[in-house]
Amino acid sequence: MATNQSIITRDNDKIAKETGNLYESVSIISKRARQIAVKNKEELSSKLSEFVSAVDNLEEVFENREQIEISKFYERMPKPTSTATDEFLEGKVYWRYNDEEPQQ
Repeated sequence: MATNQSIITRDNDKIAKETGNLYESVSIISKRARQIAVKNKEELSSKLSEFVSAVDNLEEVFENREQIEISKFYERMPKPTSTATDEFLEGKVYWRYNDEEPQQ
């Protein structure tokens, strides 16, 4: 993904354009960011679960380079809110309202 990690100013009108309401758009973006964060956490946990041992030896903890590299990779990833905002502005996010009747 080509998501910019730095802090940038967003145009509120562009964000509100899709839904007609800035707060609805922010709510949609936050829910998508939460989905991304949960997915990333599950991936990280599954990768780090390989390194769990029954006996924790202090020397082992500091010498496990693979575990450190995996953790650093996930730290360098773009934040879920940035990714979700970019997806929303690019039209890649689908949402629906719960109170709507299904269309036939």
